[in-house]
Order: sequence, then structure tokens, then C-alpha cells
Amino acid sequence: MPAPALELHHSIITLKGVGPAIQQRLAKLGIVLIQDCLFHLPNRYIDRTQIRHIGSVVAGEVVLIQGEITQTHMAYGKRRQLLCHISDDTGGLVLRFFHFTHRQKNQLLPGKTLRCWGKVRSGRQSLELAHPEYQMLAKDKEEALDKTLTPVYPATEGISQFKLRALSTQALHVLRDDARGLPELVPQHILKKYTFSTLAESLCYVHRPPVDADTDALLQGRHKAQKRLAFEELLAHQLSLRSLRANIKQKQAHAIASGRPPAIEQFIAGLNFTLTQAQARVIDEVVTDMSKEKPMLRLLQGDVGCGKTVIAALAALYVIHAGYKVALMAPTEILCDQHFTTISQWFAALAIPVVLLKAKQTEGQRQHTLNRLTSPQPLLAIGTHALFQEHVSITQLALVIIDEQHRFGVHQRLTLMEKGSTGNHYPHQLVMTATPIPRTLAMTLFAELDISVIDALPPGRVPINTTVLSNRKRADIIQRVDNICRAGRQVYWVCASIENSEAVDLEPAEEIAALLTDSLPARRIALVHGRMKSSEKEQIMQAFKLGEIDLLVATTVIEVGVDVANANLMVIENAERLGLSQLHQLRGRVGRGAYESHCVLLYKAPLSNMAKARLSTLRDTHDGFLIAEKDLQLRGPGELSGSRQTGLPVLKIADFARDAEQLPLACDSADDMLKNTPETANKLIKRWLNYHHDFVTV
Repeated sequence: MPAPALELHHSIITLKGVGPAIQQRLAKLGIVLIQDCLFHLPNRYIDRTQIRHIGSVVAGEVVLIQGEITQTHMAYGKRRQLLCHISDDTGGLVLRFFHFTHRQKNQLLPGKTLRCWGKVRSGRQSLELAHPEYQMLAKDKEEALDKTLTPVYPATEGISQFKLRALSTQALHVLRDDARGLPELVPQHILKKYTFSTLAESLCYVHRPPVDADTDALLQGRHKAQKRLAFEELLAHQLSLRSLRANIKQKQAHAIASGRPPAIEQFIAGLNFTLTQAQARVIDEVVTDMSKEKPMLRLLQGDVGCGKTVIAALAALYVIHAGYKVALMAPTEILCDQHFTTISQWFAALAIPVVLLKAKQTEGQRQHTLNRLTSPQPLLAIGTHALFQEHVSITQLALVIIDEQHRFGVHQRLTLMEKGSTGNHYPHQLVMTATPIPRTLAMTLFAELDISVIDALPPGRVPINTTVLSNRKRADIIQRVDNICRAGRQVYWVCASIENSEAVDLEPAEEIAALLTDSLPARRIALVHGRMKSSEKEQIMQAFKLGEIDLLVATTVIEVGVDVANANLMVIENAERLGLSQLHQLRGRVGRGAYESHCVLLYKAPLSNMAKARLSTLRDTHDGFLIAEKDLQLRGPGELSGSRQTGLPVLKIADFARDAEQLPLACDSADDMLKNTPETANKLIKRWLNYHHDFVTV
């Protein structure tokens, strides 16, 4: 009796080559059903259809080359490396392997012919490929080249590209036999309006481009099949956000009186600075929202140092004066401590209590705070994600403020709102970010939120002097660091990676820290990176803040939250590899005191024209919103630098920069579907976002 035919709604374990272990790993990628394979889309393609002459390649290119091994030997340093020299009639380069087997070492012998695929980088003495994919070729056999582009899928540990390609091949066969299992959910009049092909046709094309495919369009993510799928994904994203807003706006909230009580006047008079017009406008927008009996959903955007904290404090004052509690959530304990110190000082004259909840507290301190959170007394609670843990209860919570919103998902923000709900009453919500996003893009990406912008810095802020230098000048910079530390100031030195990697050619933080320690023996130097335990990171950051460390070598974990007025120099390695908005965030860590401050952007030559334009923008501009606009203009197709820093959701095929022209179409279509076919809208959301927490259905 033949096995029953597979259908798209069947479990992924029904496909050949998937056992329980592979099933668990695929679930991390959101692949649970066979259908999910079809929506696990290639994020790029590699072109193995032609071989490049070795003599013609340059650093930065991804190429397919073929050559004969001329020499293989071991190199010893911090760890063993296998170096394999290959050449053709036009030139030679080195294959560098950091991880290799005894079998590989014995295979890669002089006289053998290899076909290699990888990214070319500048080595110590010649160009090289680090850990390339390679194929050993027989002398008497001509190996055919690929006829089509090869898809490259988002992967996870234990799941190879070979496995993902094999699974997508099987899923495409099931689609052919079970076409009804993948219905069109976008209404026909919308597909016709924008002349889109069917979903099945587009999926087949994107997974397996035919021989005559428009290679350039596919590599750039601009093929009509890709645009069809990107539109549907953006549409699902918009439907989810609009549904979220509609659901929350059906709830009730405590209306907060908008008049100015004496406590507000006293607070403003007690500040050692005058509110800017932009700050005054934004607080009016916030207070107007909170005066309504519907939950406020407002995003506050502002450049580094624009004064968002005082807006948060003022919003909290209005709510506390009305007799309710406020929760302010920040992503790190250091940022929590910083907010607690600043706002406690501001509120002391008004006798308004401020409590702190974080992981690093004694049991007695923690229990005391938890008791205060359930007491009838109005107060401000400041904390990390500890605020939305299950056992934490906050009574009479009328306002939730979330700092650095991109560090928290929509799901976490909703959890905190649910925690503060009483019956059908939900707290108002103010989310803040110091990462400027172009207004037109922000209105689309955060469709569930109203947007306020602080578009002016407080008077007196001295611009940070920004210099772009080759890393060949590193010795000069080290001397400059020594002079600054000798004068009593402090320095950040930021690296894009923690350790040496075969995949990317970056200056690792561990090596830079060792170099600086050897070069500056009189200086107190520390290293902090993302793999450290939170407690260890916090301890080092706190020591730097207290002046116990002169030079902090770090990865981009110091991007937000550290406010050290005594630090006036920021050095950033491999600046050409970081997004402009991220560089702007990092630069904002200095210039917070009375001292003239500097930022040095070190790059590794040669620079592409794109990289030159990007670094020049940062050198010449201090306006974060202008930088964000420029970043969108200059960014390459399919590349959204620093998406985690900007809070943009991770998408399967769409790209907010590349597909910007489709965003208005998706917005209009979302309104159409919610009005006319809400049941179909719900299915579309589940199709694209089913295994993400950050979505809501209609």
C-alpha cells in the first residue's frame, strides 16, 4: 500500500532526512510544518556559474576560483592554522583554515586542483580566503559549473546549507502536488492592481531561479518574484501592527488631568537648565494623550543627548500627582542605576518616592521594593526586565515608560501593559529611543504608535570632533590615548568582534586589548564584551564610570546606557563595517562633560566608494536624523546595517530600505483588508509571523 501523499500542513519531520534532533533545530528557524520551508526564504544568492582568474580578484569580492596547490604548511601563533597556497596562470593566493581535520591536512597536498568559493580579504603577505568552501577536482575529469544561482538561507547551528536546500527541494515537490494547501490570501483585486504573479509561482522562482533568470536583479533583491513576496510580508507586518493598535485602543485607561499642578512648576523651576521648545512641545503631546480614557501609545524619538529623560520624569510626575504608579523599564542595570540616580535627585525636593528593581539586589532589598509596588502609595518604579517577571505585581499602574525600545520586543511591552491592567483598564505607554529613524519610515514601521520627535539638542552642547583615519595610524592613536589618560580623562576603544574569526576580517577586541595593555603598561585597561556574564559586564562598566579604569576596550555592548562625563575620546575599529546609526550611537558616549571630545573612526584600507561616502557623512554631520536618512540612501540592497540597534524587525525577504517604495502600497492594502476581509488578514499574519512573539492577530 503506497504511503499517503504529503501535504503542506504536515509536520516537517515527515520529510526525508528530518529526525527529532533536526526537527528541534529547525524549530529555532520557525520551520515546524512543511509549508514553513517555503517561507524560509533565501536571504542572498551565490553565483557559482563562472570561475574568476585569481590574478583579477580584489579584497572584498566573493568569488569562485580554481587553482593548483603549490604549498601547504602549518602556522603557529595563538592557535594552529593550516595555510594552503594555490595558483593559476594569472596569480596566486592563500587559503587560511583556523579549524581543520587531520584528513583535510593530508588531502590538501601540492599538485592537487581545488575549486574554491569565498570572500577575498587582504592577508599578511597576499590576498587570502579564510575557511572557503572547496571541492577537490580529479585531474582527468572536467567538473561542470552550476547552471543557476545557489540560494543561501538563514541558518542555525547544526543545520547546513546543504540540508536547507534539500528540504526546500522536497517542500517545492509537495507544493506542486498540494497547490490547494497554499491558498492566495491577498485579495485578487490587490494582486491585479499591482500586477503581481501568484504566490506559488513567486516561491518556486525565488527558491530555484531558472537558467535564464535575471541574475543581477536576484542578487540585488529586486526581481519581480522577490518584490511580490516582499509585498506580502510587509502587508502581514502592517496588518499585525494595525491590529495591535486597534486591540489596545479598545481598552480603557485612567485619564490624567492635563493642567499644570504646582509640583510640575516646582520641578521645572528646580532644573539647572531650561526646557527646549522641542521638549516643551513633546511633553504637551504626551500629556494630551494621557488626558484621554484610551491608552496612550507613543514613541518618543530623539537624538543622542537631546533630553528624553526629563520628558520621562515629567510624564511620570503628572501620573504620580494624579495618584497612580509609573514603571520605567531600561535594558541594562547600569542604565537603570543611571535613571534612578538622576530622577531620584530631581524628585527629592518634591518628596516623591522612587524605587529600584533589578537582579543585583539582596533578598531584603528586593522584597522591600516588591512590597512598595503593591502598596497604595503613588511612586515611580525603575527596573530592568525584572519588572515584567511573573511574580512581580504592580497595583495602580497607569503609565509604562520603556527606554531604548529596540531592546524589548512588542511581546515584552505588551506583557508589562498586561501586568498593569485592572479589569478593562490598561496603562498608558511611552516608548523612547535614541536611534533616529527617518520620520516617513518610522510612521510605517511603528504603525501602532503615535510619534513624537525631539528635533533639537539643548543649547551649549559642544559637537564631537570626528576624524577618519586608516588603522595604519594606530600607533599614533595609542600615543594620543596615553596623553589623554595622563591628563586624567578616560577613553573608549570599540571593536566590532570579540575574537579572530574565519568568516570576517575584523580587528578582534581580545587582540586589541592585549596590544593596548602591552603598549600602555601604566594605564588601567579593561575589556568588556557580550559573551561575559551580565554581572561581570556591569561590574566593569561601573568601575569605568567610577574612574577606576582609564581605557575601556569593548564591543558594541557599550552603545547605550553608559554616561561617563570624564570620557572624551572614542576610538572605533573597522568603522567601515558598522551602520551609520550605530556609529552615531557609539560616538554619543563621549561629549557628555565639559571637556572637548573626539571620535576617531579607524578603517582598514582599501575603502569602497560607498564606505568613503558613509564615513564622510558621519565626519561632517552630527544630526542623527540626517544621518539616518543618508544611511537609507547609501545602504546596499539587502543590507540593513544595525537592524538590532534601530529596532527594525527581522524580515524573511523584505528589506525596509530596498523595498521602501512598497511600504505605502502595503499600508493601503492593510487598511483595505482590515475593512473588507479581516478573517483573511488574520490568516496572512499567521502565515508570515506565526512563530514570532511580536505580532498580534485580528
